[in-house]
Amino acid sequence: MPLWVIFELYNKYSIHNWYYLGLPANRLVRDLGYVWSFATITPAIFETAEVVASYRSRRRSEALRHRPTRQQLGTAAWIAVAVGLAMLLLPVIVHSTYFAAPIWLGFILLLDPLNARAGQESILGDLRERRPGRLINLMVSGLICGVTWEFWNYWSGSKWVYNVPILPGLKIFEMPVLGFAGFPPFAVECFVMYVTVRRLLWRAASRPVAV
Repeated sequence: MPLWVIFELYNKYSIHNWYYLGLPANRLVRDLGYVWSFATITPAIFETAEVVASYRSRRRSEALRHRPTRQQLGTAAWIAVAVGLAMLLLPVIVHSTYFAAPIWLGFILLLDPLNARAGQESILGDLRERRPGRLINLMVSGLICGVTWEFWNYWSGSKWVYNVPILPGLKIFEMPVLGFAGFPPFAVECFVMYVTVRRLLWRAASRPVAV
């Protein structure tokens, strides 16, 4: 839940890309709804990614046994970290509805190389070892979850509505069409943020994610 709250804070104070309608008037009921809704986001993405993986991979058992190794970061990786940090700081300094994309991409560039360097699960490590499966699983999962969420949201009494500057009238459900492109990288972003938190707070053996 706290990982999604980061994006809510960006939205509230910087990009103003969505807002909520029809929320319960009772504060306790409303907050419980927030907690329940936000807490399901990352698990939904990971579980869907693993369903995708189960259909895609004939070598899934091998992927589950694979353990990541520490990666040496070259110049390009460190540049990615710096660019990711800049992308996340930009909307804090300059408030604009046009700065959603840096938020949906910035955490990937900032955190994934650092996870790889620490010997944790990472997209960078996967690609260096020619294992693109996790990236594919996550991106497909993000799109599946995004379409499902928007489908549910469209007919919901309590719902979110978008305020975006690019082609706002061209929609599928409540989401402007271009916005669906944000769901695949968002799934990857959930993965790298989760691995970072797990790396910092959880020292026990962990089950591989989305392979």
